[in-house]
Amino acid sequence: MVNTKSTRDLLLRNTQLEVDSIVSELRTLRMASLESRQRHDRPPKLPSRKILAGVAEGFSAALFPNRLGSSELADEGIDHYVGHTLNMTLRELMVQIQHELHYESGTDVLCIEDRQRSIVITQAFAKRLPEIRTLLESDIIAAYEGDPAARNVDEVLVCYPGIMAITHYRMAHELHGLGVPLIARMISEIAHSATGIEIHPGAQIGPSFFIDHGTGVVIGETAIIGQNVRLYQAVTLGAKRFPVDENGTLVKGNLRHPIVEDDVVIYAGATILGRITIGSGSTIGGNVWLTHSVPPGSNISQAES
Repeated sequence: MVNTKSTRDLLLRNTQLEVDSIVSELRTLRMASLESRQRHDRPPKLPSRKILAGVAEGFSAALFPNRLGSSELADEGIDHYVGHTLNMTLRELMVQIQHELHYESGTDVLCIEDRQRSIVITQAFAKRLPEIRTLLESDIIAAYEGDPAARNVDEVLVCYPGIMAITHYRMAHELHGLGVPLIARMISEIAHSATGIEIHPGAQIGPSFFIDHGTGVVIGETAIIGQNVRLYQAVTLGAKRFPVDENGTLVKGNLRHPIVEDDVVIYAGATILGRITIGSGSTIGGNVWLTHSVPPGSNISQAES
């Protein structure tokens, strides 16, 4: 008769031996990677994606408490709810900013200067929340006015993936400009994962911006978009080429994405590449591949691109 307990114990011992060996190999690889990046044996913590998702949700609730906040709110309690939510969320953001600053410094301990800087960045971001709210209001109205299927602005706010992506982008863009690009990118990528819309926080986007449907939209780091611009699904505002330096390393930060001026409509599947300009009032048709500038008032179709 087979001794079930003995068999199980033997299996557990063999499994533990295998796990110990794997742990050892992973430690060796990890240490080699840290050494190659000139990091410490115990590198600083990165900001937490999970916590930042909560931070983005908290700011969204503070900006739109009646629609994205608590469903139990009474009118007389809204200001209290907004203040409480902001206090908690700003504290969480400040801690994550400290993690990024510590990570970037490469030191063992977060210095006093970086602690102070995290406070300054957090306070500066807080002061920009009313401006973010104003921009988002213009985006919501643009979506409502631009989509015949939208029954009201509340539906746009709570249902449209483009609005979620833009909300995260507008917060991330401010943080990017304040000197915490990793946190900014993580917040943008949280929305990317949920919506399929990728907007780099370094992009510059004016008011009344509408992304209809949205899945597959890509907006690159150095893109500049004016006001009252509408994009449909699968539109790419990308780079045409990726120059390298004398060592064959990609050049970072060069201006490589399109400029889209005011009142432009870009239909589904259009791909616009390079540092070119789409003149104001232009219409770019579906599935167009465009790598040259076009003057204001242009109407570009596949046959003309």
